[in-house]
Amino acid sequence: MSDRIPALSRRSFVTASALAAGAAAVGVFPASALGRTRPRADRLRVGLVGCGGRGKGAATDILKASPDVEIVALGDVLAERVSGARETFSGLSDGMSERVRLSDASCFVGWDAFKRVIDSDIDVAILATPPGFRPGQFAYAVEKGRHVFMEKPVAVDPVGVRKVIAAAKVAKDKNLSVVCGTQRRHEQCYLEAMKRIKDGAIGTVTVAQCYWMQGGLWMNERKPEWSDMEWQLRNWLYFTWLSGDHICEQHVHNIDVVNWVLGTPKKVQTAIGGRQVRTDAAYGHVFDHFGIVYEYDNGVIVTSMCQQIDGCQSRCEEVFQGTEGTLSTSIGRAAITGKNAWKWKGDERNPYEQEHVDLVKSIRNSEGLNEGVRIAESTLTAIMGRMSAYTGKTLTWEQAMESDLDLTPAKLDWGSIATPEVAVPGRKA
Repeated sequence: MSDRIPALSRRSFVTASALAAGAAAVGVFPASALGRTRPRADRLRVGLVGCGGRGKGAATDILKASPDVEIVALGDVLAERVSGARETFSGLSDGMSERVRLSDASCFVGWDAFKRVIDSDIDVAILATPPGFRPGQFAYAVEKGRHVFMEKPVAVDPVGVRKVIAAAKVAKDKNLSVVCGTQRRHEQCYLEAMKRIKDGAIGTVTVAQCYWMQGGLWMNERKPEWSDMEWQLRNWLYFTWLSGDHICEQHVHNIDVVNWVLGTPKKVQTAIGGRQVRTDAAYGHVFDHFGIVYEYDNGVIVTSMCQQIDGCQSRCEEVFQGTEGTLSTSIGRAAITGKNAWKWKGDERNPYEQEHVDLVKSIRNSEGLNEGVRIAESTLTAIMGRMSAYTGKTLTWEQAMESDLDLTPAKLDWGSIATPEVAVPGRKA
């Protein structure tokens, strides 16, 4: 995925992994913990849905997070992705490849591959397909009693958001663990920063900004033998029904941090966006920049900016200005200026692995860690910003949540599918 970062220091992470492994003492888990009665010494069985870069990364991360897990099933709509994942996993070091127990019979290809993985004898489903498929796959995994790690965002439209929220509530009733790919929620510098905000280190937050400004991303040039559907799937970043546009697919990380501090927004005050540089039809129909002004409770204004344009200044951070100081946060960094000045200097664990450490711990201890509703709300925050920018209209939280917008194609197969037109604010959305 586009937001992958280099591995951080693992010195503290090794200790955390050892503690997680220590949870595998002899005993028996209740059925609510593993979906079946299983000796505690047995490993958690993991199935991967979506074998692209992020899926392979997430599967590798959970293997690193605990010696007490194994990969036993794979699924993707594209056969080459499944075979590529098998090859990647066979080459893993540090004994991890020995915990990849796959056969031809446990590797599935096709539109129903996600069901066949989830229906396998697994404890945990990793959901890492393009986000447009996430709501249905998550709901099915919960229905089947599987613990879930799912990548962000978790939907591309309000109908999908509501489906995720409903499934997350069912997961809570079943005491299933649900962890999402917003790794900042598991990153030590962010956790320390949030603790200080809660303790009043910057006073009352009055205004905030969040940014993900970077260059362009990958694009696969269309081949003559590809159908419309295959072309869109292989370039899923550039189609809103698959990615939600980059404000949703990528910038949701920063938006989620803002919601962590302020809750959900009341409305979008102003939104702009467009397709200034990526004008070629090869890039689908999504925008290359957004600028959103959200209004939160107590009149707090948040400016949200994101772009994917080469040759421009990069910036990826969140800034909270309060009555007593200012907090800025980013990957591996957090600092407060003002009355209670502070700077993070701790030993950072790799948050991509830490989120899986936390997932395994939750499953082993029957804690029911469930991040489903809050990531659905952060996803909707990004979606409402996109909806407002596409239309040029103000939008309230209630209007977005109750919207009947559903971008799912009527039919999923390898045939023809129309390329949506580029939104023109004030004219067509």
